[in-house]
Amino acid sequence: MDVKKFIHCCFGYRVEIGLRRLDNDKSNKKSVNELLNKDDSGHGMEHINRVLDLSLEFSKKESGNQEIVSLIALLHDVDDYKLFGMDNAENLTNAKRIMKECNVDENTQKQVCLALNNIGYSKRLKGCIPTTLEGKIVSDADMCDALGANGLLREYKYCLKHGKPFFDRSIFPTEDMPMGNHPSKCAESSVCHLFEKILKLKDLMLTESGKEEAKSRHQIIVDFLYHLFDEENASEWTDYLNKYTKKRKRRL
Repeated sequence: MDVKKFIHCCFGYRVEIGLRRLDNDKSNKKSVNELLNKDDSGHGMEHINRVLDLSLEFSKKESGNQEIVSLIALLHDVDDYKLFGMDNAENLTNAKRIMKECNVDENTQKQVCLALNNIGYSKRLKGCIPTTLEGKIVSDADMCDALGANGLLREYKYCLKHGKPFFDRSIFPTEDMPMGNHPSKCAESSVCHLFEKILKLKDLMLTESGKEEAKSRHQIIVDFLYHLFDEENASEWTDYLNKYTKKRKRRL
């Protein structure tokens, strides 16, 4: 299968290693762009593009299969349960349909689906971990996109959409929450979300490339929080961050 032809046909994108340009897709097939271009939860096409780029970068370093990596990266959110429901998520409805419409061979479909079934933070909480190199590569790239400057921008956009404060000094994070449990106060503050989920992602990387990238992006968020708490004169939060980082280091 020609991955460039696949992406052009289905996504409106032609990918060449290290290069991507936008094309007009005149086919009637539903594409990832059509599924996700209106998403404002942080899982739209901007996110897909960044994950695709970073996945291909990791794949070069890790000697992954570029074709498989590209497909996994492009399809990793088209059945997200938060966007399309649990039935889609469990059956990979959109991913399978798109690959079938674009004549992706059955063996490749199986490899992509195997990875898709094990990618995502909620799945990791349930003990699911990608078993293939290509799945690990995309998993790392996906989580890295929640870190760093773009991760902070995604948090801020979410706050604007839902009318929630980015920082509420009266609400502290819930530590060591049970698997799959998302306390209501987490949704009330992005800073709580950073502590309860985002700052834990660095320790979930599966490839050396992912670990290296996550380390630098993680530090961007930590530095931002120190500056935020200083400017807000929130010394109690600075103390909390100090204790949090020390506690995480002891666990490693």
